[in-house]
Amino acid sequence: MKYFILTYTTVEDYIERRMPFRDVHLGLAAEFQQMGVLIMAGALNPADKAVLVFQCDDESLVEEFVSRDPYVKNGLITTWEIRE
Repeated sequence: MKYFILTYTTVEDYIERRMPFRDVHLGLAAEFQQMGVLIMAGALNPADKAVLVFQCDDESLVEEFVSRDPYVKNGLITTWEIRE
């Protein structure tokens, strides 16, 4: 197993704009946590970035998380990066 860090760069009004999508985002995070893949996650202070730590064999599960995340789908994330 490897560890991967997913770093999101957020839009300027991220905290305010995330509310309509927060429940779905947290549900997705809970799903990956229950799978034993998502270890920890959260926005930094200030909330210009968020960091999620995954433990899995390769980055394909991290990419799946990104592709399903409503924050990404709805433009709250300007860029994202996966690093081992």
